[in-house]
Amino acid sequence: MLKRIAALSALLIPLSLATACTEDVGAGKVAAKAAEPAAVEPADAAKAAEARAVPVDAARSRVHALGAKITAKHPISFEDFDASYRVDGGAIVGVDVTVKMDSLKADDDKLTAHLKDSDFFDVERHPTATFKSAKIVAEAGDDGATHTVSGALTMHGVTQNISFPAKLSDRDGRLDTSAEFVINRKDYGISYPGMPDDLIQDNVVLTIELSADKPA
Repeated sequence: MLKRIAALSALLIPLSLATACTEDVGAGKVAAKAAEPAAVEPADAAKAAEARAVPVDAARSRVHALGAKITAKHPISFEDFDASYRVDGGAIVGVDVTVKMDSLKADDDKLTAHLKDSDFFDVERHPTATFKSAKIVAEAGDDGATHTVSGALTMHGVTQNISFPAKLSDRDGRLDTSAEFVINRKDYGISYPGMPDDLIQDNVVLTIELSADKPA
């Protein structure tokens, strides 16, 4: 009898997990592409040297992530970050973002603490994550994207050169940028699998929204 119960449990547990499985958070979203370090042309270097640093208004900006395990999705916000544009001729030619990882906040206090420890972001050893653009190219993409942004994303002590679509706008005296793209956490050395019955998805969705007053 006990053998029958064990066998039935072995069949039912995977079935229950399958029916409760959370959809891949990256489904239908654009994945960041691996990119070679962008070569800087002399004209671009001159433009970058002349570009003006314009601080982003944190109150109008946000950096968020969305992760998931088998049973649930978990939104994550980063409450403390610094960002600035590099502006030349009124146009955004670069963007720099530094996130203080200890400021992350998940939808559950216990999860927030776990994400900060060595299983995940290990914020004591890696207190910041950064993105520094190398090139911004005007080209239309899906979901209203107007540009492709390429640069170096550093997180958990690992740097990857990536490119992703973004929407840049210049209107009403504001310079706005929005981007949403998928990264694989394992590319940044974050490989904790989760519990055997509640495995963590590799894909993470990053959302970046930045806004600054256009300089005179």
